[in-house]
Amino acid sequence: MISSEKPARHASLLSAAVVVAALGYFVDIYDLVLFSIVRVPSLKALGIVDAAILDQGVLLLNMQMAGMLVGGILWGILGDKRGRLTVLFGSILLYSLANIANGFVQELWQYAALRLIAGIGLAGELGAGITLVSEVLPKEKRGYGTMIVATVGVSGAMLAYWVGEQFGWRTAYFIGGGLGLALLILRVSVFESGMFEKAAAAAHIHRGDFLSLFSNKERLQKYLKCILMGIPLWFVVGILITFAPEFGRELGISGEVSAGKGVFWCYFGLVFGDFLTGWLSQRWRSRNRVMLVFLGLSAVLIVVYLFTLRGSTLSTVYAVCFALGLASGYWAVFVTIAAEQFGTNVRATVATTVPNFVRGSVVPMTLAFQALKGPLTLVGAAATLAAIVLLVAVWAVATLPESYGKELDYYE
Repeated sequence: MISSEKPARHASLLSAAVVVAALGYFVDIYDLVLFSIVRVPSLKALGIVDAAILDQGVLLLNMQMAGMLVGGILWGILGDKRGRLTVLFGSILLYSLANIANGFVQELWQYAALRLIAGIGLAGELGAGITLVSEVLPKEKRGYGTMIVATVGVSGAMLAYWVGEQFGWRTAYFIGGGLGLALLILRVSVFESGMFEKAAAAAHIHRGDFLSLFSNKERLQKYLKCILMGIPLWFVVGILITFAPEFGRELGISGEVSAGKGVFWCYFGLVFGDFLTGWLSQRWRSRNRVMLVFLGLSAVLIVVYLFTLRGSTLSTVYAVCFALGLASGYWAVFVTIAAEQFGTNVRATVATTVPNFVRGSVVPMTLAFQALKGPLTLVGAAATLAAIVLLVAVWAVATLPESYGKELDYYE
């Protein structure tokens, strides 16, 4: 660990960097969850029969998440080598163009290819935004800054639901791409992180070395733990909420469960959860304690979702989706922990790859889910996966160093 020579300048809590990162994440989340919302109508419009919608939906979701895995590495390295702003606006441009093109698809292979490209684009915004905000704010306010970014950002899912319901799936993709392109106008008002500028000026500092995360045992352990602790959130979103219609039929819910409404209510809960966890991490002066409490709440709500809803009404299902979102609203704290664990020269690499590896975990989780629902029921497969990811996440958080108030102006 190498300390920097002079303190970096700090921005205010509502600086342009915080505002642009929050709005960028808003559009990012809009586009990220839009497929889950329009999965059924868009596939039907392309001629996919009802019996194949689940499997083809898994394929397209996995293409998007695979793109995020690749993009996470590419954008992360670029963020440490070329700057946080390069990634912040470059990623917005790529996923905006991909989503506009997505509105024109006529074949399933086109849909899959564009979900892959959009995934690559979507991979960069959050990590770059959180890194920038973490570096420009004083350490006493970092949690509030990332709280603002996440709270504003996850509300993009609610706009995605409303647009998808009101205008149809093709127009919803056009609007998402247009919002991203409009956001690029704000680029001129944002300045690069002072910590990055100092690291870039130091010729002896190696920046964006992804492989260096694997060359040191302690560093590798921290990196893997940062990934593992976030996976339960994407189990909730990628399995329980995305496939809510299938769970609804399995549980005998009176009425057809809408995936779009499930996403809406889950992300509505996430808005409150991200605000609450960010605020509590500042009040309790601990990120890890907040993570453990909300992982426990998530476990309780997953049990409620899988084992107490049989024969319930649609209103009850959506209420539980909201509660699941609230309990899973630790995304801001989780990404902040990852950013705070590592030095300036690899911080963007970590903060970008970690959340995208977590999102990418949906690929092996959906494959495991499909494999398990053969010998087990749909509910049994989900419960088995939930137990594994929650136990591993609790272990990861409990063994990570507390990062609240940590000085970030240093190099690995």
